[in-house]
Amino acid sequence: MNDAMYKQMSAKPGFVAALDQSGGSTPGALRAYGIPDDAWHGDEAEMFKLMHEMRVRIMTSPSFTGAKVIAAILFERTMDGETKGKPVPAFLWEERGVVPFLKVDKGLEAEKDGVSLMKPISGLDPLLERAAKLGVFGTKMRSVINHASEPGIAAIVDQQFDVAHQISAHGLMPIIEPEISIKSPDKAACETLLRDALLGRLDALPKGTQVMLKLTLPETPDYYMPLIKHAGVVRVVALSGGYTRAEACRRLATNHGMIASFSRALTEGLTHSMSDSAFDAAEAASIDEIYGASTAKV
Repeated sequence: MNDAMYKQMSAKPGFVAALDQSGGSTPGALRAYGIPDDAWHGDEAEMFKLMHEMRVRIMTSPSFTGAKVIAAILFERTMDGETKGKPVPAFLWEERGVVPFLKVDKGLEAEKDGVSLMKPISGLDPLLERAAKLGVFGTKMRSVINHASEPGIAAIVDQQFDVAHQISAHGLMPIIEPEISIKSPDKAACETLLRDALLGRLDALPKGTQVMLKLTLPETPDYYMPLIKHAGVVRVVALSGGYTRAEACRRLATNHGMIASFSRALTEGLTHSMSDSAFDAAEAASIDEIYGASTAKV
């Protein structure tokens, strides 16, 4: 594991950019960026090409550096692509000072017991080997919690930690993401069950083993402080979960020790038709706002 990257992820002020929209969420991300579905005419390769161009534009904008963006989570195709003649992970770390992560999950199962587990991740070991060779520091995987179901939440946490063990064995840092839907009718009760389940698995980690957590912003400020302070946790990052950037940042600023890992909230307001100067100014403003909520708490 890269010591400089570890030091940055564990202690440096800033936030994590989530640039990992995959198959299911890509059309919506492109529409928000101002590219309609008929621009790629159902051609998946063309859709991902347009998405890669959007991500390159974001990553090469002057404000996208390790000064405020300490890491970026990539989709597999983005990891395998190039930016300015370099593999994307190398470009991020060597040119921008941004730690590269990789999204490894393959989407969600149908809801059962109030939750959606991850689908089986076929070919995970070869993917992790390839990611490590490309200079990727860690991975991210997402499950979703819709209801306060104790067996469902226990199953999600068990699955996440079991896969995290496999990831750690490759020398990579796992980001565990059991997202609680912001539309959940019993969101606060979900948070109680999730916090308890996470603490149980963290307490059982082998000595010296660490993970990161990516969690929905809680209803009660600082509710996840026991997780943030746990010796098994390198960092707790927050997902925006469909909140507007303003609302996500407002909530984040009340949670001490928690930093952003935003996707939609980061790219909100960025469009394909913008001039480079307008795009760069809008991205810089977004980065400043998210950095502020990640570092200046109330």
